[in-house]
Amino acid sequence: MLQTTDLIGYIAACLTTGAFIPQAWMTWRRKRAEGVSLGMYVLMVTGIFMWLTYGILLQAWPVIIANIITMLLALFILGMKLIYK
Repeated sequence: MLQTTDLIGYIAACLTTGAFIPQAWMTWRRKRAEGVSLGMYVLMVTGIFMWLTYGILLQAWPVIIANIITMLLALFILGMKLIYK
């Protein structure tokens, strides 16, 4: 049975991770990233890595899963920023 705290974690994970999808889609579709802040995404990827490490240490699956997916999306956007400048 899923605990209420885990359910809240999974819902929060879906919302915050999903927030990266429109930016990733728009950047990929337009092949432009001038509106994306390089500094912000470097800090964001570093922070996501730290949250992922934290989740692994606590064995908190909502945190682990969300941050793996978020890391992939943020790295995708960061990579496109470096390619398309």
